[in-house]
Amino acid sequence: MDDDQTGYADALEELRAILAELEGEAVDVDVLATRVARADELLTLCRGRLEAARVQVEKVLAAADDA
Repeated sequence: MDDDQTGYADALEELRAILAELEGEAVDVDVLATRVARADELLTLCRGRLEAARVQVEKVLAAADDA
């Protein structure tokens, strides 16, 4: 899925799936680095979405204070 199209909930779901895969007994070492890299991308995406939401909430609160 294109990360520009990936929502927070979808990214979180994918992160949970990766974590479950990595916690499993049959972790394929050949895909381990790829899965960890994808998890890093998803974490960055989630942090960005959270930061954007924080900024938006602060703007709304500031506007409410000015009203």
